[in-house]
Amino acid sequence: MRQNFEKQKSEGEAKGSPAGGPKSNARKAVLTEGPIGKTLFSLTVPMTMGILAMVAFNLTDTFFVSRLGTKHLAALSFTFPVILVLTRFALGIGVGAASVVSRAIGMGDWKEVRRLTTDGLGLSLFFVAIFVVAGLFSIDRVFGALGADGEILGLVREYMRIWYFGLIFVVVPMVSNNAIRATGDTKTPAMIMLVAVVVNTVLDPLLIFGIGPFPEMGLAGAALATLIARMVTFAVSFYVIYKKLKMMTFERPGFDEMIDSWKRILYIALPAAVTRIIVPIGQGVITGITAAYGTNAVAALGVAIRTEYFAFAVIMALSSVLAPFVGQNWGAGKFDRVRVGIRKSNRFAMAWGFGSFAVLALVARPVARVFSGDPEVISNIVLYLRIVPLAYFLQMVLMLVTGTLNVLNKPFHAAAMGMGQVILLTIPFAFIGSAIFGLKGVFMGIAAAYLISGIFAQTVLWKQVRQVEEDANGTVKDTGGFYGQK
Repeated sequence: MRQNFEKQKSEGEAKGSPAGGPKSNARKAVLTEGPIGKTLFSLTVPMTMGILAMVAFNLTDTFFVSRLGTKHLAALSFTFPVILVLTRFALGIGVGAASVVSRAIGMGDWKEVRRLTTDGLGLSLFFVAIFVVAGLFSIDRVFGALGADGEILGLVREYMRIWYFGLIFVVVPMVSNNAIRATGDTKTPAMIMLVAVVVNTVLDPLLIFGIGPFPEMGLAGAALATLIARMVTFAVSFYVIYKKLKMMTFERPGFDEMIDSWKRILYIALPAAVTRIIVPIGQGVITGITAAYGTNAVAALGVAIRTEYFAFAVIMALSSVLAPFVGQNWGAGKFDRVRVGIRKSNRFAMAWGFGSFAVLALVARPVARVFSGDPEVISNIVLYLRIVPLAYFLQMVLMLVTGTLNVLNKPFHAAAMGMGQVILLTIPFAFIGSAIFGLKGVFMGIAAAYLISGIFAQTVLWKQVRQVEEDANGTVKDTGGFYGQK
């Protein structure tokens, strides 16, 4: 059953491991051996810390800018949608690169690992060039369309001119950190993210308020602090991926070879990016529905969404870990480990979801009082946290399923589930629930969408796992299936 895989793996090792060549951690598929549950747990913990670190990164900027005044905070708020779209697109490229790299690692094809990693970074630079030029020449038009004008538009311009020039330091570390995680190393990317938080936290007050020898730059200071912090992560991630893990090559590829790498990465990256972008758009629509119930309802929704992010952080981390685990083991032909890893992860997600519901239902009111003293806002926060979390367990499974399908080279299945949940379930159910039950119905609609899409995702996943395994056992050649090779 696995002869084809073993043959490919040995050929990959022969191609990618020249005699006497330098050894590194990148030359070993570390996720194909050892206890599965322990492996996933040990990788998820540092990844969780890294994700929470990036939450802290954004909160730090918001905290210090809020001290400048309402106009500055409003200007920063206007930048969030554009920044979110660009960073999520970059994350999509990282997901695509990590998916193909992890499979090449599992197959032992280290030459292919270096080629794909290098071409993935090259692809990110290509898009950076486009985004920077387009962004700099469209600041007034884009943010004016979003509603910024007058002094606030001037502040937005001040911030984004610096941020756009630093886009390379945002995008490249995202792609390189995903490639590092593809090797089974989650500690290094987490440390890189923590370094960014520390640098940003130290520089924000110095550059915003002009403390000591630093000039007072206001909102531009927040942008410059972010830029410098990202420059540090750029330097560290590049060092790790090139010098330590030796996952890059400066051997010039043929044009067709590079385009082939880009096509394989974008095949996964584009659907993944679109899915990540549609989620905040859906949240915007839900916010619009909620606005019919007044400012207090919108304020409550914002607090509730930010609160639940901490519950989902662990599953987001597990999803990031499960992807390289599946990729390496599938590339190595270890199907049993893939199935066990998926089952263990899904069971953990369900248990974590139920546990999150129990905790949030218990502490909903004390948490709400931390953010507001308004009885109506508190009541609405409690309402959300005692309805929507009932369905967390299946929403968390959906997160794992979409990440796994990307690695299985089924990105359009993953995208269809993510977009379908938002467009076909969450928004319509929220409208219907609002019409029947009011604000409570909006929250019930969100929960119902989570339940239905989670059940559907489980069914699709196992069907695709069986199909991909049958395809892999039947042939070594690529027909647009799992391996993405000629």
